[in-house]
Amino acid sequence: MTSMKTIAVIGGGITGVTTAYALAKRGFAVTLIEKHRYAAMDTSFANGGQLSASNAEVWNHWSTMLKGIKWMLRSDAPLLVNPKPSWHKLSWFAEFIAAIPHYDKNTVETARLAVAARAHLFAWAEEEGIDFDLKKKGILHIYRDKAGFEHAASVSKLLARGGLARRAVTPAEMRAIEPTLAGNYYGGHFTESDATGDIHKFTTGLAAALVRLGVDCRYGQDVQAVGADARGASVTVGSGADAGTTRFDGVVICAGTASRALGAALGDRVNIYPVKGYSITVNLNDAQSQAAAPVVSLLDDATKLVCSRFGADRFRVAGTAEFNGYNRDIRADRIRPLVEWVEQCFPGVSTRSVVPWAGLRPMMPDMLPRVGRGRHPCVFYNTGHGHLGWTLSAVTADMVGGVVAQALAAPARQSVLQPVGA
Repeated sequence: MTSMKTIAVIGGGITGVTTAYALAKRGFAVTLIEKHRYAAMDTSFANGGQLSASNAEVWNHWSTMLKGIKWMLRSDAPLLVNPKPSWHKLSWFAEFIAAIPHYDKNTVETARLAVAARAHLFAWAEEEGIDFDLKKKGILHIYRDKAGFEHAASVSKLLARGGLARRAVTPAEMRAIEPTLAGNYYGGHFTESDATGDIHKFTTGLAAALVRLGVDCRYGQDVQAVGADARGASVTVGSGADAGTTRFDGVVICAGTASRALGAALGDRVNIYPVKGYSITVNLNDAQSQAAAPVVSLLDDATKLVCSRFGADRFRVAGTAEFNGYNRDIRADRIRPLVEWVEQCFPGVSTRSVVPWAGLRPMMPDMLPRVGRGRHPCVFYNTGHGHLGWTLSAVTADMVGGVVAQALAAPARQSVLQPVGA
């Protein structure tokens, strides 16, 4: 960069913070704008913890639709759809169905991105000295029936096309990989190269690195309006007498579920739907619980739950998908299955101290994040990562950093928003 360009990054979750970091490293004057008082206080607060290339399979499959219909009347179902219609929900599901023919291609592309993301994330954590309870112990997918196990075998072939090795394991091998796991299983699939870590600790650690790099981090600033023209972008925060507008050479939208409204204000259609997920953090307050909790991360295909171990005294269980609009309520009937899963799979773990949480995943209908330019030449997007925001964040941040550098160093030209891999 021959001169320092000013860039606003809207959103202080994992995607916004990694994007700000990638841009700062490229020599931009970056301003990070986040509505909460601190980084990673929304969807990046308490997810499942998996850095899981092995979970790259997109959901655009007829079996997903059938399960959703079957489970619609079960309040504790892994996939729950509120039948109340809305234009947003209907348009999203129409595009979801339209993407089913691209299931193979999009799964391969997601796996490729997830594998590439590791190198960036691990290197950034090492360079900045971030402790985020990283465990490179792999991820074990567990299956209770033959049908699920065989479907996973077909998924493994797609993952291999994306550069990921995953191998089938017998029940005996599963016990050897994670001896604390109780119950009967048909088999499993193990990805040794996958890892886990605390997304909140990583994001706040990288946010501290932003300050050291000279990034202007503005917390507690709720964006009220965004605009763009041939001269650059504008961002307005606050309201009434406290409102203030700042001009920038460019803006990157990394605002999670709020990206849809911000995109519309900028003339772009970003059809993100908020898909609620739940988690519990089990505090392992005694030696017996610490010994009985798993060290290897698991994904249970039947219940759609994942688990990760953070240090000696914390155990995270997360999952489920709830299509219920922008509702952030933590429902007891959705938390209960997570606690019961711990009691069934790890009976030696005490569930006396359990902290529930819920967050809204920003999900695109084709399950691919939006990374690239908007209608205006100074507008960019890195959003819509769905359930893989933690897994993909580092690579998409690096990608959008490259796109911004190229766009602002070269003569502006009109372009349209495209998904990754398009």
